[in-house]
Amino acid sequence: MARAKVGQCNGGTCVELSAGRALPARSWDRGVTVPDELQPDSEQSALLARVAKGDGQAAALLTDMIAPRVLRYAARMLGNRDEAEDVTQEAMLRLWRMAPDWEAGNAQPSTWVYRVAANLCTDRLRRRRPMAPELPDVADEALTQDARMMQQARARALEAGLMQLPDRQREAVILRHLEGLSNPEIAAIMMVGVEAVESLTARGKRKLAAILAGEREALGYEDDI
Repeated sequence: MARAKVGQCNGGTCVELSAGRALPARSWDRGVTVPDELQPDSEQSALLARVAKGDGQAAALLTDMIAPRVLRYAARMLGNRDEAEDVTQEAMLRLWRMAPDWEAGNAQPSTWVYRVAANLCTDRLRRRRPMAPELPDVADEALTQDARMMQQARARALEAGLMQLPDRQREAVILRHLEGLSNPEIAAIMMVGVEAVESLTARGKRKLAAILAGEREALGYEDDI
């Protein structure tokens, strides 16, 4: 059976399979565009089955499919890119380790990784005092300098507002409104009922709107948050 571990490869994080091949983590830590939608459970499970047999290409595909979204989620939960990368790496490593025992028909691999990442984020938040978010710079050559500054100001305000929400509300708001997951998917990740997800999301969104209310005009918001 394949066993995965994390190592260093050409200056970047790699996943090593038991076959002795090193697999670059690639898009999740190199700024590649995050996929809009995750692949179906059947495709994810099929790739994970190949990973269990030491298939490096399948591991690369699954990493590119899941890790960028989990990294973005963790960065929003923690407000710190470096910690988010550590969480993403650990969550993916745990997926590789349990790949040989994966049973198709259970939760999607992506849902499982989100759940692990959520728990890791919660553990880190409990161990530290509240911190101001540390945001990566996002460059977009198509934007004017003024537009780019406005975009960055909005991102900073949003992330700062999110960090003021209770952990569970922040998690629900991020997964629903920023990651675009469905309520049943979020319920599986947070291990609560759908009604609880709806309540957490609604309360979190109301509180976030109240937090940002004084900055709406300055940030150029016209519609509801």
